[in-house]
Amino acid sequence: MLEFYSASARIVNSKRAIQECMEIALGDDYASADLIIINASIGHNFQDLVDQATEMAPNARVVTSSCCGIVGREGVSESMKDIGIMAVKGKDFHLAHTSSISGKTAYEECLKMAHSLKASSSSINMIYFLASGIDIANDQCIRAFEEVLGEGVTIFGATSSDNMKGHISYQAVDREVFEHGAFAVGFSDPTLKVDTQATHGFVAVGEPLIVTKSDGHVIKELNGKPAWEEYTERLGLDASANCGDTIPIGALGEELSIDLAKEYGNKHILRVVTSIEGTDMHFATNCPEGTKLWLTTRDEELIFSEMDKMVESMRVRMGDGKPVAVFHADCLARGRFLFNRIIKEELVGKMQFPFYQNNACPPWLGMYGFGEFARLGGKNEYHNYTTALYVLYR
Repeated sequence: MLEFYSASARIVNSKRAIQECMEIALGDDYASADLIIINASIGHNFQDLVDQATEMAPNARVVTSSCCGIVGREGVSESMKDIGIMAVKGKDFHLAHTSSISGKTAYEECLKMAHSLKASSSSINMIYFLASGIDIANDQCIRAFEEVLGEGVTIFGATSSDNMKGHISYQAVDREVFEHGAFAVGFSDPTLKVDTQATHGFVAVGEPLIVTKSDGHVIKELNGKPAWEEYTERLGLDASANCGDTIPIGALGEELSIDLAKEYGNKHILRVVTSIEGTDMHFATNCPEGTKLWLTTRDEELIFSEMDKMVESMRVRMGDGKPVAVFHADCLARGRFLFNRIIKEELVGKMQFPFYQNNACPPWLGMYGFGEFARLGGKNEYHNYTTALYVLYR
């Protein structure tokens, strides 16, 4: 039976940061960890992180991703030197990874990982998935995992990020650090269940942009014009802008069905531009020609009200279940680029307090990344600009 432990810190020295988190989470028993999951802001040295974690827990598997800030039991922080860990004791997990993944290879690489997981165990019922946040077709990742492991396997996790520049992000497995990698942790503990949900609180405005030419996840034309030029013009930006300039203001909405919109609390699911190549836009999912994309604006009142509804819905679905760990992915545009510190901490408090056990927050590992995986309409889905919670409970 898996046991979970978490800690977070803000420390400049990467090796010291890991040491402190391991000691806070596990006390003197840190060498007994079987799995260590690390989220760290882009200012850390990722090789030092994984080396130190492996030195302290030599028998543990170590997986790591870069982010734009963390959320832990201790609260929220978004400096360049934040770090959070989830340490796991127990053997009911299975790890697969790839050193290189892109939008064009997302399906094939995830298919390989899915087959590797299935070969390790036929009892996997949930997958923590973390991939590069730059140039990836996340819907194709979901498709590949479901094709091998079935649609009943819940996929949760995020895509790695930098400090909202869209230049580089990191992933690591054991002592190998990648820039365009991905890993999947399959859990097979029969006593463990997971519930996932996401919400964003943005509202579509104006007339949609229409995709008139695309190739998989690459949008080449919008409204018959070069995609990046048309998109930035609609945002009021010059075409020389970069992805980092568009992320806070440029969320693009795809219309949902009436039933999905009712569950989601919003008429649109949001997408982000992950990178640009000339005037082509790399989208976070495949985007066929004819797709309508609305610009959106954030509604802070809606963000808070939908957060309350989401947490309440999750508590109802859990019934008498007790949370044993919470994984959490948040869009970096909902962090310091959206709220000031006081409101941000209030939002985190609203999502954490309902899951308290014996007046204490359960082990919690959250990150500000480029995108989030959570179920919608009973199916695995990829989201952008959301708060997504993944509650593991018994």
